[in-house]
Amino acid sequence: MPFGIAAGLFVGKQAGVMAAAWLAVKLGWAEWPAGATPGQIFGVAVLCGTGFTMSLFIGGLAFESEDLRNHVKLGVFCGSMISAIAGYFVLRFVKQPRKDSI
Repeated sequence: MPFGIAAGLFVGKQAGVMAAAWLAVKLGWAEWPAGATPGQIFGVAVLCGTGFTMSLFIGGLAFESEDLRNHVKLGVFCGSMISAIAGYFVLRFVKQPRKDSI
């Protein structure tokens, strides 16, 4: 169970945020931020996987067993830490926009 929760936070959140952002731009509801590269947008989507509050709240509602709640906490912590570290590295090493394009 912790692996599934961690994967949901790390993979599911970034996929959902990128898909929603792409769809909003394609439907004309939003525009990409001026001067932002696709890599930077992806880095922010990866950081969206750092979600403690609602994840722990839903996990607490879903399971009554203290043992299962501990599994939820482990999965949320691991998924959030992986997202934070991966998001840092994506944003740290992504190609920066040229100054004349801003």
